[in-house]
Amino acid sequence: MTASDYVLEMNGISKNFPGVKALDNVSIKVRPGSVHALMGENGAGKSTLMKCLFGIYEIDEGEVILGGKKVEFSGAKDALRSGISMIQQELLPIPYRSVMENLWLGRYPVHGLGPFQFVNHKKMLEDTKAIFEELNMDIDPTTWVVNLSVSKIQSMEIAKAVSYKSRIIIMDEPTSSLTENEVEHLFRIIRKLREEGVAIIYISHKMEEILQISDEVSIMRDGQLVGTYPAAELTTDLIINKMVGRDMGHRFPPRDNVPGQVVLKVEDFTSPEPKSFKHVSFDLRKGEILGVSGLVGAQRTELMEALFGLRPVQSGTVELNGERLRFKSPSEAISRKMALLTEERRSTGIFPILAVQDNVLAANWKSYVKRNFLLDLKRCDTDVTRSIDMLRVKTPSSRTFMQNLSGGNQQKVIFSRWLLTDPEILILDEPTRGIDVGAKFEIYTIIADLAKRGKSIIMISSELPEILGMSDRIMVMCEGRMTGILEGKSASQEEIMRLSTQFM
Repeated sequence: MTASDYVLEMNGISKNFPGVKALDNVSIKVRPGSVHALMGENGAGKSTLMKCLFGIYEIDEGEVILGGKKVEFSGAKDALRSGISMIQQELLPIPYRSVMENLWLGRYPVHGLGPFQFVNHKKMLEDTKAIFEELNMDIDPTTWVVNLSVSKIQSMEIAKAVSYKSRIIIMDEPTSSLTENEVEHLFRIIRKLREEGVAIIYISHKMEEILQISDEVSIMRDGQLVGTYPAAELTTDLIINKMVGRDMGHRFPPRDNVPGQVVLKVEDFTSPEPKSFKHVSFDLRKGEILGVSGLVGAQRTELMEALFGLRPVQSGTVELNGERLRFKSPSEAISRKMALLTEERRSTGIFPILAVQDNVLAANWKSYVKRNFLLDLKRCDTDVTRSIDMLRVKTPSSRTFMQNLSGGNQQKVIFSRWLLTDPEILILDEPTRGIDVGAKFEIYTIIADLAKRGKSIIMISSELPEILGMSDRIMVMCEGRMTGILEGKSASQEEIMRLSTQFM
């Protein structure tokens, strides 16, 4: 191909951060009207490369050629003006503003002259409705973003990127919060954009998606490009092998945990909110992995947050080791050896401007206070180092700010935080969301080992293979109701989906 056959060329891109070389001489070329996937383990440099393209990071070495011309962006606005838009992995909307205000942020339509210009809300509403209609999205433009589900916010961000009429759209984990139907809807949008000549750079850890939607796949490892391949020539095993540099074998580790007696019993749990969970009853056994499945809106997260003391409960009972109680705060739950890894790491999980060490110790500081009321810093360092090594967190040091880690490594730090509290019951809400296949296997292995040691696990997941591959039993929910409990060994995707849509 000649240079004119490419809408984008990134040649010899290198980027250094303190203590780490994030990108090392990476080159990719993207054709117009194509979907170019970017894959690699967490910390491989995928998001960093795209942030260099989008002007968020300054490139140390290399060049960017857009439409045959060399460009240098000093910020995201430059990239947007040049026809590049980006859906970032971490969703950071303005929660207490409307959907349409978020959509047109920084480019509100105005009417009036000179200093007497005002936001034209009528036109903004009409333009927003037109985009949603074009993309077949059912979102109220006037509702505040704080009232939207994560999947609706993700859909809003997709519409925002499309609204720029860009010739290149970067999608960084765009389906991480979407249901199966919403993913298929996104793929229809992508195909439509591809027919219009728009190039899509698509970052995802989901192999099935990559093979379904991509034309070409570039694979990265440790900040370097492994290679670019036609998607039609790749298989899941080939991608995994090139990503991690080793044969991953089976997708899930062998499990030899043996569930014992009931340790947690929940009966008739009901929320005071009219559209939340109602009359949910289930139990959890010692050494068991209980999967919780359901579509978006099933109220799985809300149920577990209420169990952990984060949300009010109208009625129902909880028995922990035979003792009836109800947690009024998370601190009470933690004191009873329970832990909750939340779904949204950015908003409810990490402390971005604190160090990795502070984030690991956040739920367990009290245990490191000595008799003189000072922290035992030596023991802090030892435990944090052990936790980082055990989960293979890629970080220059334990003093590195959390905001400088990749999303998957942030997730592993949160996981290590709760493991440090040595919980008896561990609630995991989408524990592998946004995590690459290698890191997933490591976390699956830790979960399996915890269950073998007699720890009880509740695992919420939207990925059916994960639920089926890791669960002893599966509780299925639909619109706040528990619609069935299945044995993990005999359950099927079809049966789970049937129960997920079985409205009570």
